[in-house]
Amino acid sequence: MKLAVPTDFDILNALSNDKRNTAVNLSHELDKNRSYINTRLPVLADYGLVDRVGPAKNSGLYEITEKGHVTLAKREQYRTEGVDFDRLVANQLERANASD
Repeated sequence: MKLAVPTDFDILNALSNDKRNTAVNLSHELDKNRSYINTRLPVLADYGLVDRVGPAKNSGLYEITEKGHVTLAKREQYRTEGVDFDRLVANQLERANASD
């Protein structure tokens, strides 16, 4: 996964309290351009870090996923030399799911 640093982590952090939110609100909260946040949210959804939720299919309402929580928790290791970040996140998810 290729994340835009720090914006993508800021988005995940803003959603990490399990609040659902829209691009408009996130752009205001993060003091970022709304159109930029609108381009990042679908990318994060493609990576499985956020989900677009309803009630309407195109509501623009997003929430963080379990993978998003793990990615945020491992933020310090993103771009660390010798660390396969995707594999790190996948391993953490596997461990979490195995303990359930």
